[in-house]
Order: sequence, then structure tokens, then C-alpha cells
Amino acid sequence: MLQVSLWKRALIILICLGAAVFAAPNLFYDQVERHNDAVATIEAGTSTPELEAERALWPDWLPSDLVNLGLDLRGGAHLLAEVQVSDVYADRIDALWPEVRDLLRAERATVGGVRRMASDDPGVLRIAIGNAEALPQALETVRTLSQPMQTLTGIGQQDLDIHLDGNEIVITLSEAERLATDDRTMRQSLEIIRRRVDEVGTREPTILRQGTDRILIQVPGIGSADELKSLIGTTARLTFHPVVRTTSNANEAPGPRQVIYPSMDQQGVYYLLEQTPVVNGEQLTDAQPTFDQNGRPAVSFRFNPAGARAFGLYTAENIGSPFAIVLDNEVISAPVIQSHISGGSGIITGRFTVEESTNLSVLLRAGALPAEMTFLEERTIGPELGQDSVDAGKIAAIIAMVTVLLYMGLSYGLFGWIANIALLFNIMMIFAVLSLIGGTLTLPGIAGIVLTIGMAVDANVLIFERIREELRTARGPARAIELGYEKAMSAILDANITTFITAAILFALGSGPVRGFAITLGLGIITSVFSAIFVTRLIIIWWFERRRPKTMTL
Repeated sequence: MLQVSLWKRALIILICLGAAVFAAPNLFYDQVERHNDAVATIEAGTSTPELEAERALWPDWLPSDLVNLGLDLRGGAHLLAEVQVSDVYADRIDALWPEVRDLLRAERATVGGVRRMASDDPGVLRIAIGNAEALPQALETVRTLSQPMQTLTGIGQQDLDIHLDGNEIVITLSEAERLATDDRTMRQSLEIIRRRVDEVGTREPTILRQGTDRILIQVPGIGSADELKSLIGTTARLTFHPVVRTTSNANEAPGPRQVIYPSMDQQGVYYLLEQTPVVNGEQLTDAQPTFDQNGRPAVSFRFNPAGARAFGLYTAENIGSPFAIVLDNEVISAPVIQSHISGGSGIITGRFTVEESTNLSVLLRAGALPAEMTFLEERTIGPELGQDSVDAGKIAAIIAMVTVLLYMGLSYGLFGWIANIALLFNIMMIFAVLSLIGGTLTLPGIAGIVLTIGMAVDANVLIFERIREELRTARGPARAIELGYEKAMSAILDANITTFITAAILFALGSGPVRGFAITLGLGIITSVFSAIFVTRLIIIWWFERRRPKTMTL
């Protein structure tokens, strides 16, 4: 006889009700999204009557998780960027010079004076010493800076290539270290871009590495590609340099190991600076928007212990001298050091607006991009195009749904309409799960749901046909229904397991839209099997317990 224990009935009912509750916010997408944005802003410390009104659009006690809409549905920006990984070589070599200089100065009595020579390649450090006869000894001393590689691909190799070229010591990164540096640069760039995008609250960005030196960035809901570039395209490289002097001549040739940068807020003023910074933005641990003593927007910052120590030593030894705060090759300000700054913190002032100080703090907090990026491809997908895709997807889903519902109702009568009810719960379950996991729905994802609607009734068709066969053998309705479910089970599982394996392979090997299709297809298979085996069976049992038919036609 048909038997389902009470706890199983309760569990099936709870799952269906839960699916309905958690899928419901997607029916009121705009209201719930505005509510969520208002809640996030209020929790961040900003509350206005307008925000409270937005928050009231959806009850706080109801679930508010939504299915995120992908770039093709919501509109947004698409960028393909190339990271100039070779830029990092020059920075790494430049940072070695103070170490090499201090190391050789300790042996000045033997090697004589130490000078850095000009090099056409910024990734090459050339050093000359006063006593040419001591070159072999100086070479061995400098080679102590070279360290064994720590990566799996560089085991047994050194990170620096140090050799003699005539009367000069030449230092470059080894080939293995360059490959390892390229990989670190790309991973660091990916992480920093992700942090910058996440800080401004955008939904479900796609940030992927492509090839050896390219990054794909897709951010739904952002206004334009230019807006996205302004957020992630700025390196936000903060450095602190000793000031040599100011000039009004932009074409003045800087001296050896010097650079010339323009003032950010003083037209026609240029600063001649020492090229090697005292500290840099990599040593920042925090940056927050604030106001200076005159009530103007500013940015406060704090260094890590190493940066605080270097900053403190420099300010103690250079009281009365100016030093420049440089952001992306522009001097923000060049204050005169009034006293020893030992706390490792300070404030950046300039002609900032509140929005500019907030954006700068976000960029500094996320960290500086390790290398410049060149944008090879940029596209802005308007929300109108995305809405067209949503509307087309809705029409396709409605047509598929209506067709399936009519077919099942006409083919199997009451049992067909029971299967249709289970199909509705099936779709609710898909959207509920996507909402809870924060999944992103794309146009291929909608295709996966439409395909699921068509496939969802396959299990019911198998079950109902088996019940028909059992009824032809003159079995009673209860026994026919029970045998129909038992004998159709193996065919249902075989068909759906093979399709699920296909979805898993698509998810593992695919990317972007292909994964979106695989996710909705895989979820649809699981929910379809559940709705066919458990939901329809429970409804049929309820019907049978109340009607107790002696005969049945299907």
C-alpha cells in the first residue's frame, strides 16, 4: 500500500514552503534590491529619511536574498586588460640599490667608492667601484644578496643573476625569478582588482586571468566602462620622496637618480625629487577619509611597523626639509617636516572633494596595483539591452511552461495537473537555491532553466506510463501506483545521473556563461528528481487517501 511516514511528509512540505518563501523576493526584484542597498548603507553608518523609506519597501523579517543578474541581463561594463609585468622588474632592481650600496660601503677600504651607473634597461642594475682590482671581491660580496628560489618551478636556482661586465657589476633577475615574479604580479593584480570592485558594493563581478598577462573584468550594474576603468585602472601608487627643489620648467632634465613630477593642485609647479622613495604604499596598513584642521576633505593613513620605522627615522633626520607625497606620479602635497613623526601615521591633504577622498582611501586600502595595465578591449552594455534579454528570457520560459502544463494536463488528466503543481515547486526550488548561494543568472542560465522545465516532466512521464502498464494487468489503483514508482525509479536515476555528469563536466571545464548554464541545469536536475519522486507522490497519496477509488484510468 501507499505509505509515507509523517516525518517524511513534514520534511517535503517544509522544503516546498521554504522554496516558495526564499524564491518570492525575486518576484519583487527592484523593491528588494533597493531595500538591500538601503540596509547596507544604513549599517555602514549613514541614515537619512530617504534611506529609511527605501528600507521600508520590503519587510526586514522576510528573506531578502536575490538571484544576481549577470552582465548580459543587467548591463554593465566589460574590460580586457593587459598587465605590464615587466614594470615590476625595474622596481625590484631599483629597491636593491640601497642594499648593494650599504653592503659595499662596509668594505670601502678595499673596494673604494661605490657608484650606480646609467643603464638603458631599467631592469638592470650596474655598479662601478673605485678600486678595479677589488672587483672579484666586490662581486662575491654582492652575490650574498642572491637567495635560493622558493617556488616549485625554481628549486635549485637563484633569484638574482650577478656577474661582471667589463669593470662593472651587473645585477638582473634570473629567468626563473622573472617567471615567478610574473605569476605573483598577476595574482596580486587579480586580488587587488577584486578588492577594489568589492569595496564599492557591486554584485557578482567576474574577474578572471586569461593567458599569461591578461585579466578579464566584467562588472554588472556599473554605469560605463570608463567608470570601471577609473576605479581599477588607477595604480594608486603612493610614495614619499625627499624633495631636491621646485621648478616651473616641466622640461628640465633631472639629475642622476632623480625624477620630476608635477603638482596635483598647483598649476605650473614641478618638483625635482630623489627617485628612490623613503617609504611606499605597500607599507600602508590602513587609509580612511577624514577632514583636516580646516574642515577640508583629506585622507588619513597608517604604516606597518617597517614603514613606520623608516618614516620615523627619515623625519627625525630631516626636520625643516620638505618631502613630497606622490600619488601616481603627481605630487599631492610637499609639507615641511616640523618634527619627528614616530607614530607611523599621518594625513594627506589637498584639494579633494568628499567623493575624491573616499575613492582615494578605497584605492589605498585595497593596495597599489603592482604594474600598469593597458586596456585592450572595453565595452559598455546598457541596461536597455539587458532588459531586452530578460524580457526575451521571460517570454521563452512562459511559452515553455504553458506548453508543458497543457501537454501534461491533456495527456494525463488529474495526474498531469498534479505533475504541473510539482513543476511550479521545482522552479521555486531552483530560484531559492540560486538566491541562497548568491548565484548569478545569465542568458545561458535562463536557457538552462527553460531546458529544465522541459526535462522536469520526463520523470513524471516515466512514472505515469508505468502506472498505466500496471493498471492494464488488472491490478488495483494503490498497487499500480506503488509499482509504477518502484519500476520507474531505475530509469529516472539513470537518465538524470548521465545528464548531471554532463553538467558537472561543463562546470569544471567551462567558464563564464557556460558555467551559468551548467549550474542551472545541474540544480534543475536535482530539483526535478525531488519534485517527481517526492512531491507528486505525496500529492497523489493525499488524493488517494481522500477518494479511495476502486478503479482508476490514466
